[in-house]
Amino acid sequence: MELRQIQYFIEVAKREHVTEAALALRVAQSAVSRQVFNLESELGVDLFVRDGRNVKLTPIGSMFLKHMQQAMKVIENATREIEECVDPGKGTIRIGFPSSLASYTLPTAISAFRELYPQVKFQLKQGSYHNLIDGVVKGEIDMALLGPVPQQEKKVIGDILFTDNIVALLPVGHPLASKSSLMLSQLREDSFVLFPEGYILRDIIFNACQQIGFKPNVSFEGEDIDAIKGLVSAGLGVTLIPEITLVDSLPRSTVKIPISEPSVRRTVGIIIPSERSLLPTEQLFYQFLKDFFSRLDTFQN
Repeated sequence: MELRQIQYFIEVAKREHVTEAALALRVAQSAVSRQVFNLESELGVDLFVRDGRNVKLTPIGSMFLKHMQQAMKVIENATREIEECVDPGKGTIRIGFPSSLASYTLPTAISAFRELYPQVKFQLKQGSYHNLIDGVVKGEIDMALLGPVPQQEKKVIGDILFTDNIVALLPVGHPLASKSSLMLSQLREDSFVLFPEGYILRDIIFNACQQIGFKPNVSFEGEDIDAIKGLVSAGLGVTLIPEITLVDSLPRSTVKIPISEPSVRRTVGIIIPSERSLLPTEQLFYQFLKDFFSRLDTFQN
């Protein structure tokens, strides 16, 4: 069994089309077909059900794909580890992040890191809270910035980098827009703009509201921070939003107001896998993040 055969097999399985796989691999279609046929002959089983150049995995093929994807990750990690042991300053870091940390937190950290290690490359993946945790566990990404930092996930290790206040974002014409602070109960009758169900920030807001005896009336939903800001800016409702997302500027026609009661906050931090050691370049960035935000917190306080 050759590495090339495995690579071709995985690409065909992913695309379910031999010609499309060949285009992605930049080789002739006949070469892909031949390598997959040789692999099946060596294994003595059919990995695909064929319909012209369209293919679908057999049950055995699906099982084989899962194992080969795991094997390829082991090979890729071994190759990266050797390269990074030679020079950690030239490795690659695969990091995930949610939309709430996309505009300021992550770019600031990466920019500061690249001043020290300009040849390190980053592969960035934006995702939802639970998808990011799952990605770290499965090895699809090396680490993830997220908030709040999970405490009960046994397959990841979480480090808190800082604590972020959750503030109210209101349209400029709102009756409470001139207040220097407000109690969450004062928004009881308002329409809210929130993330859809399943998003962690929605859970944080719902929990805060339910603690003081009401369930927010959700009029609109947005799947990223910018969408939510835009809906509030258009006067379609109010929201509670991490203050870090408003560092650079406020959306037009909105005001930011601290919440005095109850205090609503979230931890923000970095998670890494608990069942796999970080590669040298990953460890370099991981330690940098902890030191960077520790210094930043000391400076701000």
